Amino acid sequence: MDPISQGTVGAAFAQSSASKNNIIRIGFIGFLAGLAPDLDVLIRSSDDPILFLEYHRQFSHSLFFIPFGSLFVALFLFPFFKGSMSMKTVYVASFLGYATHGLLDACTSYGTQLFWPFSDERVTWNNISIVDPLFTLPIAALLVIAIITRRKMFSFIAIGWIVFYLSLGFVQYERTLSAAMQLADSRGHNSERLTLKPSFGNLILWKSIYEHDGIYFVDAIRTVYSSTWCSGESIRKFDYQYHLPNLDRSSQQAIDIERFRWFSQDYLGYDEKNSLVTDIRYSMLPNQIAPMWGIVIDKNQNMDEHASWWTGRSLDQNQLDLFKAMLSGKKCQDF
Repeated sequence: MDPISQGTVGAAFAQSSASKNNIIRIGFIGFLAGLAPDLDVLIRSSDDPILFLEYHRQFSHSLFFIPFGSLFVALFLFPFFKGSMSMKTVYVASFLGYATHGLLDACTSYGTQLFWPFSDERVTWNNISIVDPLFTLPIAALLVIAIITRRKMFSFIAIGWIVFYLSLGFVQYERTLSAAMQLADSRGHNSERLTLKPSFGNLILWKSIYEHDGIYFVDAIRTVYSSTWCSGESIRKFDYQYHLPNLDRSSQQAIDIERFRWFSQDYLGYDEKNSLVTDIRYSMLPNQIAPMWGIVIDKNQNMDEHASWWTGRSLDQNQLDLFKAMLSGKKCQDF
């Protein structure tokens, strides 16, 4: 999730261990510990643009690494607090803050290697958006109240809100899943694979992707009292023989495609116009296939050269208006 969410969640759990006199300092430690696992973004290479995909949300986010990551944070912060807190107190706050990070990231659709080094599976529970102010702002407000009043009761209320909101996300996921399966059936499609993810900042409007006969069908599903759907687009599943028949499978670009396939959980499409292998899971609008990122394949490139990384995250006013219309239900229809 976004850094503010990670920090505030880490602070809330850390504050649950605080006394009245150190609630501010403990919250600060928890906030920094909640951010610390994302230092793995520094692992990158200018020569290999795919490297950061392999290491972000890897070892630093795993359940196995929590005690060690917490210790590193505590050792770094303890010199600043040794006059007022013991090493044990700093470590406990660091542990509680650090431990929340990987679990919270696993609630998104990006994928988190919770079980590294025993498995490289990217865990995705898909019950919250990567950025969701409705989740984060109440936590931040309760932390401020806890600091002002010096009462950690408000930290426990914040934890209650965290548990409630994430649980609501699971409920909404199941309701939307039922609607997505109904949508596929109404088209006479056998959904060979189906995934859902909430759109930006809410648990109401979801992106539905299912595969049928080598085609990905992308729609938006709005779930409130009942579910409605906003018809979307479709794209052929990436296939070497169809899209890149002349690409040498032993080339570095082909290897990079396979690395990208692992990252995207095999939800790959292909943009013919831009020679772009795309991640179908992510788009600015939940019923569209226009990608947010991908890798550019140059058919004339040398065998040992890497594919190029591409991002496109612009949202114009027309798209924003369409998103608002779908969120309000104006562009969706009943089943």
